[in-house]
Amino acid sequence: MVQYRCEKTVMFSLRLDDKNVTSFSENSNMRVFNIQSQTVVEGAQLPQELPAEGFVWLAFGRREFELMQSQVQQLLDNVCHAQIVDLHLQDILNNQLPSHYDFTSNYNLMVFRRLAAGHSESDLSRPGEILHRTRERGGPPVLHRIDTSPVAFVVFERVLITVHPVDCAVLESYASRLLSAASIHTSHSSTRLPSGPADLMLRIISQMVDGYLNLRRELTRQLDHWQSELLNPKTRFNNWSALLDARLSLHYLDEICEDQRAAIQDWINALDGLPLYVNDSNHAFEMLKIRSRDVFEHIERVVHHVRRLEQSAETAVQMHFNVQSNRTNDVMRTLTVLTAIFLPLNLITGFFGMNFESFPAVHEETGLFWTEVSMLILGLALLLFFWRKRYLGESS
Repeated sequence: MVQYRCEKTVMFSLRLDDKNVTSFSENSNMRVFNIQSQTVVEGAQLPQELPAEGFVWLAFGRREFELMQSQVQQLLDNVCHAQIVDLHLQDILNNQLPSHYDFTSNYNLMVFRRLAAGHSESDLSRPGEILHRTRERGGPPVLHRIDTSPVAFVVFERVLITVHPVDCAVLESYASRLLSAASIHTSHSSTRLPSGPADLMLRIISQMVDGYLNLRRELTRQLDHWQSELLNPKTRFNNWSALLDARLSLHYLDEICEDQRAAIQDWINALDGLPLYVNDSNHAFEMLKIRSRDVFEHIERVVHHVRRLEQSAETAVQMHFNVQSNRTNDVMRTLTVLTAIFLPLNLITGFFGMNFESFPAVHEETGLFWTEVSMLILGLALLLFFWRKRYLGESS
């Protein structure tokens, strides 16, 4: 039987620089999960000790973690006999840090950038209130979703600390999924729950990567639409600013995914030698490596698709200018042929414009008729000649 319990949030007070900064309950972004083999218990207070089995997941908003870092360090010192080093604390609190991986003998640090609707953070005096400061960006709405924000994972042997942006949908989504999996009273429910902090980290990262996989479908549809407009000779494409924004966004997304791939690759390379997993069972360790490779493969798919989209956008632009160049050549060729046809006709009319009294055809009654017939035959002959040479008409 699976037990499930969710405790209510309690009010607590935080101090920064020996001053009472704030007391909040409704705006708190901290979530505490006690995860065991068949039980997930959620609370809102930092635990004083580790449970007899399982592990603890501490999820913070970034500003909230900045305020509570002294309490968290004290907790880690009590239950894990280790603390997060100062340089890693700076990385965790840095909102512009790219994805990367680092480790110590006591814990592992993974920073992974997730998709975000915009760059928004909370104020230090109001750590739970979202301050919406979205970056102005042109182009279609799908390009606005390429804004990213880092999520930090600190993986101890039996403690996982995650630091998210205050509006992190990934945290809420996975927490709901975790609690739903624990509430299913089946004999196989234990297989749905993470086996340890590292397993939980990889599951959350996998959910982040799925967001990139979903975004690529929308980008593909948008670029396909632009390609159709670029290559359609009956339309005039004027949305160049949006296309430029799309190319810049794709290049930015490519850099993000490259950092993600490098971070996961470093994690996989260091996994065999990490002291935290020496005592794990062979099955749990193999599943951890399989999940790591699965996340890496998903990132590879995103990188491959983003580069293909970049190449497709560049190819569409080049093809557009080639089509425009061909259309210009067709117009110039047609004008040149018309000029070549009328040039001898102008020459004939020029002769009849001369003021000579002894010009033979001027005084003949049928002179105008035969001149017009000869001009018509000459024009048709030149037209037939250029048509046989395929100088008329558009290029295939």
